[in-house]
Amino acid sequence: MPLYLSRFSYTPETWARLIGHPEDRAEAARSYIESVGGKLHGFWYAFGTHDGYNLWEAPDDVSMAAVALAISGGGALSSFETTVLLTVDDTLDALGRAGRIGYRAPGAER
Repeated sequence: MPLYLSRFSYTPETWARLIGHPEDRAEAARSYIESVGGKLHGFWYAFGTHDGYNLWEAPDDVSMAAVALAISGGGALSSFETTVLLTVDDTLDALGRAGRIGYRAPGAER
């Protein structure tokens, strides 16, 4: 199954609610991804641009998109970004295919 890396930030109101009622949100995240047949591999909080990161496994892009939309639509986050992760083997396959495409840069002679 494909892997996905999500970066998220909470709203100030969400942080205030969590301060008043601390909660392990990894358990919630696990239930969301498992509902589409996926798996949560990790949930971390961080300092910096984003408040936290998740590493997910999902059956396909549509399943991951459903989870992302449900979470984003909940109103607790100020941002939520997800990146599809490629294995080294998938990247090597893509590199081989790219070499056969015959790309021509804009303005380059034919």
